[in-house]
Amino acid sequence: MSELRTKAEHTRAIRDLRRVVLVVNTRSRRGRHRYFEALRLMQADGFRPLRTYAVMDPSRLPQILDEALDLQPDLLVVGGGDGTLSSAVKHVAHRDVALGVLPLGTTNNFARSLGLPLDLAMAVRVFSRGKVADIDLGMAGDQPFANLASFGVSVEVAGTVRPWLKRMLGRAAYPLTALTVLPRHEPFRAYITVDGRRHELLTHQLNIANGRYHGGWQIARDISIDNRRLVAYQLGSGKRLRLLAETLVRAAGGRWRSLAGGPFVTGTEMLLETEPPLAADVDGEVLLRTPLTIKAIPNGLRVMVPPGFIDT
Repeated sequence: MSELRTKAEHTRAIRDLRRVVLVVNTRSRRGRHRYFEALRLMQADGFRPLRTYAVMDPSRLPQILDEALDLQPDLLVVGGGDGTLSSAVKHVAHRDVALGVLPLGTTNNFARSLGLPLDLAMAVRVFSRGKVADIDLGMAGDQPFANLASFGVSVEVAGTVRPWLKRMLGRAAYPLTALTVLPRHEPFRAYITVDGRRHELLTHQLNIANGRYHGGWQIARDISIDNRRLVAYQLGSGKRLRLLAETLVRAAGGRWRSLAGGPFVTGTEMLLETEPPLAADVDGEVLLRTPLTIKAIPNGLRVMVPPGFIDT
């Protein structure tokens, strides 16, 4: 881990020196259309990137991010969806560089959790008018993540949803795909151990969130990506109709619930066990299986956020 400047020093360096690298996944939903626009907007705001990368092959993204960080920028600007940003988070975590986010994906959960504008011009403006904040980093086993670890029907949905449907419908593509997957999906039993207490539930879908949004909809109004706590919650129950109803409600506009009023389990560290063992979708990557220990690492990641973001 490199020695970190204070956040105020880091913010001044970005504003004064403007040492920035731009990386855009041009295979993301809007990336291929917005790369040149993003570059133009950054240049108009006084940024002259040390280097720019238009990533046409997502498999090269880890190598390109390593190259970008070798240039030692103060700000690494990454454009793409949540999967692209999750890859960037793994590279930037615990380093003296801030991540700047261009929300060019379908759901943009990470950008929403940071309170970033989804309009490209306004998102670029944050780089010169915002501030550096340090937020929580999730850890699922040894896998860092920004937003969400999920288990159950969503793992199958993520592997089934068609790219053309995401391009056409945006975030609505996920609940619509879930409706086709759900009839054949079997419920599972989950055990979540937090602070010595074991919680048991039967469900088709379990999420453990570090961020505030899932599927582009707010989980609860008092969740934060910077409160040193994870939030576990189920959608529906062991009954398909309950999950179907919740899926439709979320697709129609989401929920606006307090943590005190919903079926939430919160904690800094959680042990998740399931019957049967299940694959884990960690920010879009299916690499791990239960049982799994999931933690919130305080101040594990530096990001550029709007001035009004509450940095604890």
